[in-house]
Formats: sequence, C-alpha cells, structure tokens
Amino acid sequence: MFINPALTEPFGLTLLEAAASGLPLVATENGGPVDIIGNCQNGVLVDPLDKSAIAEALLSILDNDEYWRTLSANGLANVVRHYSWEAHAQAYLQKVPPLLQHFDRLPKTPLVATTGRLRSQAIFTALDNTLLGDDEGLAQFVSLIRKKRKKCLFGIATGRRLDSVLAIFKKHRIPVPDILITSLGTEVYFTPQLIADIAWSYHIDHLWTPQVLRRVLGTLPGLTPQPKREQSRFKISYYYDSELAPPMEEILTLLRQKELSVNPTLSFGQFLDIVPARASKGQALRYVARQWDIPLERILATGGSGGDSDMVAGNTLGVVVANRHREELSNLSDMEQVYFAEHSNAWGILEAIEHYDFFHL
Repeated sequence: MFINPALTEPFGLTLLEAAASGLPLVATENGGPVDIIGNCQNGVLVDPLDKSAIAEALLSILDNDEYWRTLSANGLANVVRHYSWEAHAQAYLQKVPPLLQHFDRLPKTPLVATTGRLRSQAIFTALDNTLLGDDEGLAQFVSLIRKKRKKCLFGIATGRRLDSVLAIFKKHRIPVPDILITSLGTEVYFTPQLIADIAWSYHIDHLWTPQVLRRVLGTLPGLTPQPKREQSRFKISYYYDSELAPPMEEILTLLRQKELSVNPTLSFGQFLDIVPARASKGQALRYVARQWDIPLERILATGGSGGDSDMVAGNTLGVVVANRHREELSNLSDMEQVYFAEHSNAWGILEAIEHYDFFHL
C-alpha cells in the first residue's frame, strides 16, 4: 500500500507513481489526492489529523484481499487513462477549440507617453520608512530626481491607497511620479492624468475571492480589520497582534488548505495585507518595466520592510535602507544585487545611487 497523510497535498505525483505500481492508496482529503483517487478509484481519503480513521482505512484494505486487488487493478488502468502524457494531450486538445470560438478582449493599457520611451533607467521607491522620514535627505533626493527626470523614470510603490499618496506628495512637495503603484501592487496609475491601468486589474482578479478570505481569517484571534480607508478592492488589511495571532507559518498553511489564491504580506511587524496571488509591488514593477522597455538591471528599487521583498530582490538593483524593520528583509542579505545601506530614509537611497554609480550605468 501507499499512504500520504500530509496536511495538504497540492497535487500528488507520488500517488500517481504508486498507482502505476499497482498499490492501493490511503491519502489526505486536502488537495490533489481528492481528484486522483476520484479519477482512479484506487484508494481511500482520510482526515490526516484523525489517527483512528487512518488506521481503519489501512486495515480495511489490508484485511480484504479482494478489495485490495480491485483497488490495485483500478489504479493500474485509470492512471494510464487519466494521467499519461497522451491522456493529458488529448484532454488539452479537447478543451482548447471551444475557448478559441469566443473570448473577451482585455481593455487596452493606456498608451505610454512618448517621452517615457526615451528613458533608459528608472527609480522605484517605497514611501514609509524608506523615502520619508528625514526632510533634509528628502529634499536632496527630490532635487536629484528633478535634474535627472529626462533620462530616468520615477516611480512610487507603496501599500497606501492613491488618495493617501497624493496627500503625501502635496505635504512634502514631492514631484508627482511617472508611475504610481499603490495598495501593495494592486493598482497601477499613469500620470499626469492618473489613468488607472485596467488591464492590470483584469490580470490580478484571477481567482480572487475576498468574501471567502474574510470568512476564513475572521475566525482567527489577534487579527483586527483595519479601517475602510486602508482597504481596497484587491487588498484586505488587518492589524496583526503577534502575542495573540497565530504565527505567519500557520496562517500560510491555513490559506493553502483552503486553496485560496492569495499573496499575504506582514509589514512593520503589525500590518497583515492580503492581495491576489498575481499582485505585489515587485510583480507590478516588472509589468511596468516591460511596458517602458527598461531592463530590470537598470532599475533601482528601494524598500525597507517585508512588503518590499520581491520588488527589491531579483534582477533589479535592490536597496534596503536602514530602519528598525529591515530585519524583515534579512533573508536578502546574501544576494549580490541587494545593497543594505548604512543610512536611513532618503539618505539611504542617495547612498545606494552612489554605490551603484547608477546614473553612469
């Protein structure tokens, strides 16, 4: 026999190998084994946390030779019928033609300004505890951006909503960026008209089920919904109390068990944001980079907390400014193209520009 008592199993390749070997299965009722045993009719599904149910399932097969032979034969026959390469190709060919007969066109992304196409570099930075925090450093950074604006695209990537970001620009006299990535990568805006990128919204909406997500997380202790002004269509935000709430590993396990297609982020040790799996600051930045034809190696991406991780990592020139929350990005310290600045806030960004000799690349 073959037993898979995992808490959850995304698919279950080992179950297919066991079926092809003629072994009956006892497997977790969470995830891929449901479909595999449903198709192959060669085993029993069990609650992986119920020891008695597991023992009963094993004995029901081992103590009954005829039942064992039936399950074994079913597995040998049906694994070929449903999971061979030939079966997979045939299923694909059957599903594709109907899809080609009718489809909805995605809305067109707003045209990128002609002047944007002439820029060969870009700087994207987070706001809180990254660009903001020191007025003198901010003034120096703003002055530099104004001088380099003709050759360098300027973008903001933040967890804040658009209205909050615009208020900050006005208060601190920050020039309006060319690109605004807001609500933790779920919204992309083009300036100066602040045109929303509808195609990006369609892209990240895939498998997004906020009602189910709220129902699942609403039962957990230590999670308190943030005010409505911090929520948006594609972002659900909670205050996270580390003394009461489950560890992030347990929350991630729960989300996987419920098969929720989401991207959770804990920032500043107290803000838990859940967005669609296709959304994040980093994914939105790469989407914009493709539109402007700017290589990632010529993009300076700066951050200072967990929500900036996939924006800073990768092929960009990553920067982590000094602050008390940057331990959330400590896993990036061994990456060659991630620079941990000694200075905080805008001073750290300026330090990184000099470190990379950015404007002479």
